[in-house]
Amino acid sequence: MHTHDLLPWQHDHVFGQDRTLPGEKRTLLIVIVTAVMMVVEISAGLAFGSMALLADGLHMASHTVALGISVLAYVSARRWAADKRFTFGTGKINSLAGFGSAVLLGGFAVVMATESIGRLFNPIAIAFDQALVVATIGLLVNGGSAWLLATTPHGHGHGHGHGDDHHRHDHNLRAAYLHVLADALTSVLAIVALLAGKYLQANWLDPVMGILGAVLVARWSYGLLKESGRVLLDFQAKDAVTEPLRRAIEGTSKDRVSDLHVWCIGHGIFAAEIRIVSDAPAGPDHYRSLVPRNLNVVHVAIEVHKCPVH
Repeated sequence: MHTHDLLPWQHDHVFGQDRTLPGEKRTLLIVIVTAVMMVVEISAGLAFGSMALLADGLHMASHTVALGISVLAYVSARRWAADKRFTFGTGKINSLAGFGSAVLLGGFAVVMATESIGRLFNPIAIAFDQALVVATIGLLVNGGSAWLLATTPHGHGHGHGHGDDHHRHDHNLRAAYLHVLADALTSVLAIVALLAGKYLQANWLDPVMGILGAVLVARWSYGLLKESGRVLLDFQAKDAVTEPLRRAIEGTSKDRVSDLHVWCIGHGIFAAEIRIVSDAPAGPDHYRSLVPRNLNVVHVAIEVHKCPVH
């Protein structure tokens, strides 16, 4: 048998990762906008003495770096999509970037909390009017950025159908969204704190809002760490994927799935290893044809065994 005779049984492992995902261009635009607003808010926070505003600016600094990582991940995944060194394609690069962004998010939550606690015990004068103008502009920018990312289509790479949106998360896009959402939240907290300080003389509320923002951002960071970590560690896919696959293989026949491994290998796509035991086993191609296309299982390894006669 010659090498070319094997072609019908071979396929690449690109799985659509060479395409530009919907979130890439929007994320790049938001990187630019966030970088500009970061400089404005940090400068204003230092000039006007607002810890909440400074915390918002520091947030945006971390998010500018994190969003830059997201853009780099998108570009890298496309560039190396056909590289044979990646066993199941480059889909996990996006999850890796999401995980890294979550670590940065958690780190800056600690910085926010530390600085806010320090300012709580060592308050300084705040120029409320100027700080309020900058915080309001920051809220508009951050809110618009969050909306832009939230409305980004959750396309997947292989085109096998649509399936459940929950299983098609782009962790890279989700990381970018959480970063700008965190910025929008801290802008809201800054505005509330500044208004309370100006009209109620509750200057202490400024650092308290910084602490509250840090706690909420830390929660978001943990959620993204957990979600992207499951992909990076090849966790078994959830029942919403594995059970329909098992039912499709077994159907009404006497075929039984004795071992089933399904794991995410990229943005909304899965690989599977299936061991089947049957009294009258069919060929692997038959069982492969039973895999529901909407599950986006793009790589399937099937092992078939004949049940011994007792």
